[in-house]
Amino acid sequence: MKYRPSRRTRRFGLGAASVIVLAGMNGPALYRFSSQRYEAYRINQPEYKAENGHWDVVNVPERYRINTIHAALLHTGKVLLVAGSGNNARNFAAKSFRSVLWDPEKNTYKNIPTPRDLFCAGHTQLPDGALLVAGGTQRYERLKGDVEKAGGLMFVHNENPDKPKTFPAGTRFTGKENGKTFESKDPVLVPRAKKTKVGKSGKVRVGVSTARVYVEALRKGKKYQTGTEDNYRIAGLKGKDRQNLYGIAQKLSFDKKDFQGIKEAFEFDPVAERYLTVGPMHEARWYPTLTTLQDGRVLSVSGLDEIGQVVPGKNEIYDPKTQRWTYLPKQRFFPTYPALFLTEKGRIFYTGSNAGYGPDDRGRTPGVWDPKSNRFDVVPGISDPDVLETSMSVLLPPAQDQRYMVLGGGGVGEDSTSTARTRIVDLHDAEPRFRNGPDLYAKVRYPSSVILPDDTVLTTNGSGDYRGRGASNVLKAGLYDPKTNTARRVADPLVGRNYHSGALLLPDGRVMTFGSDSLFRDKANTEPGEFQQQIDLYTPPYLYRGPRPTLEDAAPRTVRLGAKATYRTADAAVIRKMRLIRPGSFTHVTNVEQRSIALDFTRTKDGHGITVTVPKDASLVPPGWYMLNAVDERGTPSEAVWVKVPAGADTPGKE
Repeated sequence: MKYRPSRRTRRFGLGAASVIVLAGMNGPALYRFSSQRYEAYRINQPEYKAENGHWDVVNVPERYRINTIHAALLHTGKVLLVAGSGNNARNFAAKSFRSVLWDPEKNTYKNIPTPRDLFCAGHTQLPDGALLVAGGTQRYERLKGDVEKAGGLMFVHNENPDKPKTFPAGTRFTGKENGKTFESKDPVLVPRAKKTKVGKSGKVRVGVSTARVYVEALRKGKKYQTGTEDNYRIAGLKGKDRQNLYGIAQKLSFDKKDFQGIKEAFEFDPVAERYLTVGPMHEARWYPTLTTLQDGRVLSVSGLDEIGQVVPGKNEIYDPKTQRWTYLPKQRFFPTYPALFLTEKGRIFYTGSNAGYGPDDRGRTPGVWDPKSNRFDVVPGISDPDVLETSMSVLLPPAQDQRYMVLGGGGVGEDSTSTARTRIVDLHDAEPRFRNGPDLYAKVRYPSSVILPDDTVLTTNGSGDYRGRGASNVLKAGLYDPKTNTARRVADPLVGRNYHSGALLLPDGRVMTFGSDSLFRDKANTEPGEFQQQIDLYTPPYLYRGPRPTLEDAAPRTVRLGAKATYRTADAAVIRKMRLIRPGSFTHVTNVEQRSIALDFTRTKDGHGITVTVPKDASLVPPGWYMLNAVDERGTPSEAVWVKVPAGADTPGKE
């Protein structure tokens, strides 16, 4: 007898077949869903966190979300987030410049009025706890083909030794030969002409002073460009001024116009929570590096000037006491955002790391520079020397060892090359030379590295190609141990971060990461990218090992070089390290502020306190505010106590 299934059996069979077909069609999605659920479970296990740490998203209210380009930790424990125009030309045109002050402990926010476009400025910590911010954006770049009006550089000359002259924006210059008129886009001050004595005769020779300003044609169209040098009359001048003051320009055309910098500088007051205007720099700078010196003054180097050219080696010093700038007597050229670290005897170590602009054959060799004499001693041996742009540099902990690490990097400009190399140099060697350390987790440019209180270095993110092209963002992170010269992977970051990203150590021992400015959002490079406004927090493994040691914030908050200070603690018996960590100030793969200094310490006789001694060397401990951490036998740090190390009495730094 032939078997025939019942109606119920047939319905069940058809349903089962449908499930099988659907499962086959949706298998990849189901697999991904299951994998994601399992991964979320795995990374939240206590054992995993204790080994690899953990990432969390900061809940930032919509009205405080900005394109964070710069971030600096202040001695109030708050973080200043700076966007300026945020690499957004529409914001720039609307003069919409943003800064937000974030309190990580309370997760509160405050919008800060921002006086100029501080996008791509430089910044550094001052002895009194203010943050010096200098430079920024005067004009956005325009690519060839997008330039609507002919323009370029006008040299304005003054032959009058008795009178300087200021020309406002909109001043018109008309060529004597070509008859074409251009107008200045910014005000310009032309100094008085210089007088010099000739021999012993007593005669005086009058030279010519020169200033530069960017000019544009009054109207659109190719017919308004020029092709040769011409002398230009300045509108509105009368009498001798018509003879003494004039312009000279070469080709004024439709060539690509680079970003242009500003001279303005500001101090951000962490207590008043506002920007205060200080004296402007002598040079306009976009992408400059600011480095605090051992006396509390600040070195300002490189950047694009007011006509979009790399500042040709004219470096200057800011004095926080007078709030004024002075040129260094001799010139030294660096590409933009060079990694310049204060090292022993007040010299500057240039690791070779830089970001953005400058010729590929000039100013890219690592070495030790003495700004006083202008002597530069090359440090050889760095591997992949052609891919140092967008690499990260770190003074390895403890700072007394004077060992520096260069991590990753890429080719000059929009080159697609990147490297996983790390390179280490010990400046205490008789003949310092770079040697390779352990490779990073991937070939990356734009990695962010942060010194942790336990003497390890966290490095996170980056991208394999320029600004994440080809979906090349790297969602990986690693810890490097300088003592053992080993590196290992830790928990993967939550989002990709490349250009315009960074990271900072917070007083509670966690690390914040911010920013990212991918060119495209897809692998085919067809869809424009969006700025990553999400802020994440990484909790390192050392915060999952049980109770952490404590320091009572009751000692004097000011401790001078070479002086001692005692802090009460119930954990004196288990403390193995005391570290003084300078708060970071990060932008464009550059954070030359961060350093971790080992402190000698003793336990008090009653066993309930720790007495620390600050080193005497101001080039090791430049004046300013620091985070003091106690680290126990398990490598777990205390929450930081803020300590001020003032400038010496004979130095110009404010206290």
